[in-house]
Amino acid sequence: MTTDIPWENILVAFNNPSALRVYRIDPDFTPGEEVKQPGAVDAGIFAHQVRVTPDNRLAILVTRGNEGTPTKAEDPGALKVFDFKKGVLTNEVSIAPDGGRNFGPRHLDFHPTKPWMYVSPTNHRARQAAGTVHVHPNGRFLYGANRAQDTVDFQGKKVFKGGENSIVVYAIDQSTGEPSPIQHIETRAMHSRTFHIDPSGRVLVAQHNLPVDVRDGDAVRTVAAGLSVFRIGDDGKLTFVRKYDVDVGGKTMFWMGMVQL
Repeated sequence: MTTDIPWENILVAFNNPSALRVYRIDPDFTPGEEVKQPGAVDAGIFAHQVRVTPDNRLAILVTRGNEGTPTKAEDPGALKVFDFKKGVLTNEVSIAPDGGRNFGPRHLDFHPTKPWMYVSPTNHRARQAAGTVHVHPNGRFLYGANRAQDTVDFQGKKVFKGGENSIVVYAIDQSTGEPSPIQHIETRAMHSRTFHIDPSGRVLVAQHNLPVDVRDGDAVRTVAAGLSVFRIGDDGKLTFVRKYDVDVGGKTMFWMGMVQL
């Protein structure tokens, strides 16, 4: 879910069945009526995120698709791009390299001043997934999440199979927009699904959505869900500060964000 730039409309992505809907924001800032669209909206397969470009002229729906299985072919992913004006979606264009196969986009973010967009892609190996991507407010750095949580059997329990839970820091070439990795830093918990940068650009918080048992020699210990806090240096690199454990019980902490008061 997102708003447009002047906070006049709410755009909501629904994943299954995939859909994109727009709702007015009433004068008291509560959600209002749905905006009737002039034509059918092709929302692809498994809408995962929607964003409005900084100039408020385009709405981009990130449709993840679904991975293939031994018995079912892959559902292709795409970026669905719409002209956007006063809540109305028109002139849809689909961006789907190779027909959307092995694309599987998850999230996107925009550079604050340049006409550049960054997209996190599909898995590169079994259940090693990409997650959220955010550009630093100063436009000089890009951050992306790697996440993993799959398990194997050990002493009658399901324990972490292995994989990378990290934030990758990229320096952005200010002439070309090309990102170059300058740091991989572990988030110190499992399945770093989302993260956020505070409005000042000084702190990054990574969210881990569920507890996972891990093997510790011949023993098993539980790594709790929680929030890992990092300080952002002038060079864009991260320094771990601390982790706040969160008891989610039998639920999942799916998303997190920060606001400025």
